[in-house]
Amino acid sequence: MSIELRKDSKYALLVATSMGVRLTPENGQPFHCSDTFKMQVTSAESNVASVASYLGMNVKVLTAFVKDSPISRMIKDNLAARHMDYEGPEVPQGDPWGYRHQFNLADSGFGSRGPRVQNDRAGEVGRTLNAKDFDLDRIFGEEGVQIVHLSGLIAALSPDTSKFCLDVARKARKNGSRISFDLNHRASFWKGREDELHEVFKEIAAASDILVGNEEDFQLCLGIEGPEAGGKDIAAKIESFKGMIDNARKKYPDAKVFGTTLREVVSANCHRWGAIMAAGDEHYVVEPREITVLDRIGGGDGFVGGMLYAILRGWEPEKWVQFGWATGALATTMLTDYGQPADEDQVWSIWKGNARVQR
Repeated sequence: MSIELRKDSKYALLVATSMGVRLTPENGQPFHCSDTFKMQVTSAESNVASVASYLGMNVKVLTAFVKDSPISRMIKDNLAARHMDYEGPEVPQGDPWGYRHQFNLADSGFGSRGPRVQNDRAGEVGRTLNAKDFDLDRIFGEEGVQIVHLSGLIAALSPDTSKFCLDVARKARKNGSRISFDLNHRASFWKGREDELHEVFKEIAAASDILVGNEEDFQLCLGIEGPEAGGKDIAAKIESFKGMIDNARKKYPDAKVFGTTLREVVSANCHRWGAIMAAGDEHYVVEPREITVLDRIGGGDGFVGGMLYAILRGWEPEKWVQFGWATGALATTMLTDYGQPADEDQVWSIWKGNARVQR
């Protein structure tokens, strides 16, 4: 199976996102008893795009910035360093209680102590994303995009961003772009908006070629029924996910690829990491294998980024899930939320379990 991609495209991959910064204590310490922190630029969707951008593909980020903010400048410089083009309105901060970029307060955990994450999104400028601030006809018609990646985190962030994601999906599909949609259900985002968001997510999913999410995501976002898991062991989870995919195909026949990661947490620094993907009528399973984790945040985004890169490269489906598994594992070895692959060989070495020095 292969996915036919638009040929005359400036960009291989485009993501819509709300950029922010993450504060992480040094040396794996808990947040509440630390006084020294590393600040890095982050967003789930730009994490996905980093695999392709570091491996030489043209990537574009659609977002919003706070005008004259030093955090905004930091974000722009970071995206440029990650070889990404970016575009978005400069939104005035307003008074001291006005707009800003989100803060993610997250430690990495260590050993028997799991990581803790708190999102501080008050006044988040990304909530204002609106199609009127972008020339979508130029972006999708003239410049061209092969795959657009959308996330449920952005689609559910605000009524404005819900409409923005719908507008992007419609314009992308009209101009021959493929659409990837990571459902990413967050209960706090959906509170009080369940009926509205169900309709939004169903329309985006109906336009999508690639759907990503675990069983709960598919059930809560799209109302897809799945068989009982029959226990918490990995074999049961795999069979349950296959059954859910069969049900999802009936409702979304245009979707060609379904995927999710499998994770067993032994400790904060030792996980059993796997993945399952369906392409066409075939299922591809990476049985969980032990990986050493420096910081788990971004592993799932790394999987999606690697899978999309493999699709963009035109490889056979078996390699899509393998490369995604390896780029997800790569991201967990880095202090940034995103993987920064040196080259394809480094990723395939991770897949093969070869951590020997290369000279």
